[in-house]
Amino acid sequence: MEILLAEGVTIPVVIFAVFVAAFAGFIKGSIGFGLPSIMIASLGAFLDPLLALAFLILPTFATNTVQAFRDGISGALSAIAKHWQLLVAFFITLLFSSQIATSIPKDVFFLLLGTPVTSFALLQLIRWRPRVPPGRRSACEFAAGAVAGFFGGLAGVWGPPVVFLLSALETPKREQVTAQGVIYLLGSLLLVPAHLNSGILNRDTLPLSLFLCIPAVAGLIAGFLVQDKLDQEKFRKITFIAVTLAGLNLIFRGVVL
Repeated sequence: MEILLAEGVTIPVVIFAVFVAAFAGFIKGSIGFGLPSIMIASLGAFLDPLLALAFLILPTFATNTVQAFRDGISGALSAIAKHWQLLVAFFITLLFSSQIATSIPKDVFFLLLGTPVTSFALLQLIRWRPRVPPGRRSACEFAAGAVAGFFGGLAGVWGPPVVFLLSALETPKREQVTAQGVIYLLGSLLLVPAHLNSGILNRDTLPLSLFLCIPAVAGLIAGFLVQDKLDQEKFRKITFIAVTLAGLNLIFRGVVL
């Protein structure tokens, strides 16, 4: 078991991380997103934020791959064609921000993570539903991609801006889940080499990140099985209450610690 441990990571932390990965995968399978936000907020409460980031990188990639191709290759290609502008902006900002993550002070890092996670969750709880004005789709795609890429490079959390955009475009549920998976997968393809280069993903953190793919994918599949049977609005509400509390904890750590 020792080969799975990075410096400073205990067996109880590994067990906790397994449960967090499984739960986060289940949430992602049920509503299409949420794994990085839940993992970074939960693991960041006990670990250095950069270590928490390292542990979620490969589970994010694995679950995004399964989600992206759940409806086959045609669905994935359709999503790329519809949202290429978002992807261009996303890639550029992700490559930049991933290289500055290690230079940010811990208190600032916690605030940068906690503020958008909490804000997004609260907006979802009050049922704010933005709409894309006619003729502004391209600008909104670029803006959403840039914001998603910035926070994705810093913390592997890129879901909120993408979900906002797809909701604002009134994308059908099944298509939205597929589009999210494709966008997140393409981001993951960049995130892995970017953080191998930044040093966040290394020989110490790589084994546990790989190990956490197992519970994350298992949770994802379980989420798929119940996706169509859930009361989505009620489930989303419970989920975002939990994410709000986790985000507030990160903000607290950034301000107090």
